[in-house]
Amino acid sequence: MCFSFSLVKAQTNSPVKSVSSVTPISKSDSLALYTEEMTYVNPVLPGDHPDPTLLKVGDDFYHCGSSFHFNPYLPIYHSKDLVHWKIIGRVLPPAHSSMVTDRPSGGVWQGAITYFYGSYWIYFSSGGQWFSKASSPYGPWSAPVEVKTNAVTGPLGYDNSIFVDDDGKPYMVIKNGQKVNRLQALGRDGQLTGSVINLDWINANLQYSWAEGPVMCKRNGYYYYFPAGDVSGGQYVLRASALTADSTKWERLGNFFKPSPDPRNAFRSPNHIAAPVQLSDGTWWTIGQSYQKTDSDDWSGMGRQTSLYQVIWEGDRPWGMPPVSTPVTKPDLPQGGIGWRSMYSDRFDGKTELDPSWHFLDKTSGASYSLSARKGWVCLNPGNGKTHLVQKETDHFYTVTTKVDLDATDTSNKAGIYLTNGNQKVFVAFYTGYKNGRKIILQHDSSTFSIANKAGRELWLKLERNEHELTASYSRNGNDWIKVGAVNCIKLDRAQPGFNSWVGTSVGVFAQGKSADFDFFICKDGRAALPAIGYNNYYGVETVTTANGKMVTNNSENGGWMMYSGVDLGTEAMPSRNMEIEFSADENTSLEVFLDSLDSEKPLAVITVPSTQGKLIKQSIDIGKSCGQHDVFIRFFRRSSRAVYIRSISFPVK
Repeated sequence: MCFSFSLVKAQTNSPVKSVSSVTPISKSDSLALYTEEMTYVNPVLPGDHPDPTLLKVGDDFYHCGSSFHFNPYLPIYHSKDLVHWKIIGRVLPPAHSSMVTDRPSGGVWQGAITYFYGSYWIYFSSGGQWFSKASSPYGPWSAPVEVKTNAVTGPLGYDNSIFVDDDGKPYMVIKNGQKVNRLQALGRDGQLTGSVINLDWINANLQYSWAEGPVMCKRNGYYYYFPAGDVSGGQYVLRASALTADSTKWERLGNFFKPSPDPRNAFRSPNHIAAPVQLSDGTWWTIGQSYQKTDSDDWSGMGRQTSLYQVIWEGDRPWGMPPVSTPVTKPDLPQGGIGWRSMYSDRFDGKTELDPSWHFLDKTSGASYSLSARKGWVCLNPGNGKTHLVQKETDHFYTVTTKVDLDATDTSNKAGIYLTNGNQKVFVAFYTGYKNGRKIILQHDSSTFSIANKAGRELWLKLERNEHELTASYSRNGNDWIKVGAVNCIKLDRAQPGFNSWVGTSVGVFAQGKSADFDFFICKDGRAALPAIGYNNYYGVETVTTANGKMVTNNSENGGWMMYSGVDLGTEAMPSRNMEIEFSADENTSLEVFLDSLDSEKPLAVITVPSTQGKLIKQSIDIGKSCGQHDVFIRFFRRSSRAVYIRSISFPVK
């Protein structure tokens, strides 16, 4: 078993420098906020999660959205608290690729998940409107069935959702083009009944741009209709006391989201919300998409990321709480043992099918891999073409590591790590290949680094992301690394023409021109130094700039904490036994380290930190035996604010 508890004392030796505040944290009267995980920061579904839909069944929440050309199609996520999400399956396997185009802006749109008449349903668009059905959201899902149309039903569109009334009767909320907005009742077979409520007047003058992605909910006898503007923003709300086509019975309430008071907020134009849901405590919540961009930095290339927003009611008028850059109180729900959404480390051991975190970039690649040809490896068989096995990028700071076996004998033979988005014309490739002999190559845009491959056909590749900077290294054994080169990938990370063809960045492995085997793909590799500023959730801490670089400290004498999602601590056979922390301290203080939750009965480690008189040191701490992928929490003891500054953490595997 991997896990342990350790009480340790840090030792000294190294500089202090001047510090300046960057992001102030909102204060709260509740001391518990500084010691317990009672808050969250958006996005809760980081990375490419466009057109979100949300379903509540009992105490469980499910999410699905557009998957476009990513195959298998329509991933489904599960949550118990609306903050922590786990992918649990995909609706359409590669067998149904014939109905989907490979074009990046095409593929499968919508992915509206719903529940009615005792079954789960997914309605989606792909050259028509379709649905699949299941008795469980985990599947298996039925083969897709096309929704039948006729002169009465009219066009069905591509951005629809499903509304289920209090009496259990379902309706398709239809959007086609800019001026077609309709409701149509559904029968027990999932097909349209021919009962149409025409709402084409809603956007007759294009006052809501495209009025796309409409969703509905009901409260206190009122029906609420929420159309989005377009992909760049805008979310609106209308209200009526009955489902009617009569425009005079509907009231236009204007914008759904309140204006954001936070100039630092990077998710400025949330929209395409899911239908709001009510919790048992009476609060209402929704999720919505937004690109990440500030005046000084652009992460639009990651795609439309999904955030969680509380819905407040002023009488019978709903308002979406505006996006902010600081922590907000999360729903009063149990976490349910699900970690923060993060990239998935896969060692391919003992598996007969791929984890649902993975997808391919084209429909033919779904049949071009094997988990049985070489035990504990995934084998990619691209033929004379290319095969990309990738997953959605979720972070600005991470290290991915893989071990690849390729017998490169021709310039077309390549295998390694790959990042791309949009129409796939902008990419980063770090691979072993052949060019006047075996080479290891880092390629991005016009930048290419190439060195001789002295490791042979089987070698380790490592790509470290520090915001827009990517550094590539290779190794014979996974311990001794040789740097190949570094590139700035802002061209990949920022907005590209045509809204990046609707899709965000994926990262994974690829093979080209010849079969290649991969032993593992480790995301957020704990063996590499993780910058302290790369936290995913926090309270009571801030990033500060010092002569030692950017560091993290607490900004209150009440303590504080930060969390790093999905850190890989090795395997049962090769676990992490130490944690290395790089810090400086102005006075004696303490830190606690937890895995997965601050609610653990005891921490993984308690670190007694003496004053280093501002000197930067690196300290190794015994943590016993820890392995697997975990959310790592660091908690500051209640003491003076800014007593200790942390620059990086790591978990060496020996």
